[in-house]
Amino acid sequence: MSAAMAGDPVLLPMGVQLLDAVMAIEVRAYPFPWSRGNFVDSIAAGYLTRCLVSPEGELLGYLVAMSGFREWHLLNVTVAPEHQGRGLARRLMQALREHALADGAECLWLEVRPSNTRARALYERLGYASVGVRRDYYPDAGGRREDALVLCCELAAGAAG
Repeated sequence: MSAAMAGDPVLLPMGVQLLDAVMAIEVRAYPFPWSRGNFVDSIAAGYLTRCLVSPEGELLGYLVAMSGFREWHLLNVTVAPEHQGRGLARRLMQALREHALADGAECLWLEVRPSNTRARALYERLGYASVGVRRDYYPDAGGRREDALVLCCELAAGAAG
């Protein structure tokens, strides 16, 4: 039985027809969300944009990533707040890993807020390691800025994932 027949969510390309649903999740999930223009620009640039959709057509989450030389960089991965804790972010991250491997990439990169302990724990389980800090990377409350941890996952045969 296929995944779709079993009632599992499916990955679809993020098209403009999904942007209203993407934005509805984005503004609920983050105090400083991406703009609609960020998503439009990502689609137009040919970045990897994928949406995880339930068999009933509900958008559950999405990711945006861009390629580099033998690497991919995760720009945004988000699961709707009401669907968090169900392994959907892991599924999105696995889809990115599989895409990167098929593309011949050697590593995956991302930034994460130090305060985002749930995401950091997931990334650690997936084999990401901290390799640096970007100072004052994220906007924060009251006009302040929060650093970003830079994480890397080597894509060697048999690596975590």
